[in-house]
Amino acid sequence: MCRNIKNLFNFDPPVTSEEIHASSLQFVRKISGCNKPSKANEAAFQTAVDEVTAISTRLLRSLETSAPPKNREEEAAKAKARSAERYGT
Repeated sequence: MCRNIKNLFNFDPPVTSEEIHASSLQFVRKISGCNKPSKANEAAFQTAVDEVTAISTRLLRSLETSAPPKNREEEAAKAKARSAERYGT
């Protein structure tokens, strides 16, 4: 899985539509193998991003959990610590 695609479920405050779109864009970039599509592929690329965004939004809105919401700052700190351990920075 692409490291830039982050877990978006069960956070307080809840995920925003911009965060869902950004993750969808990263996903489409990853599977298409291009960061910026050519003019010939631009419409298909944008359609894919829009469709993945819509599906992801529906998925996130329909999921349920009994776990307490995760704190964004705590999760970011954990990720930073894992990165520092992994890369020695």
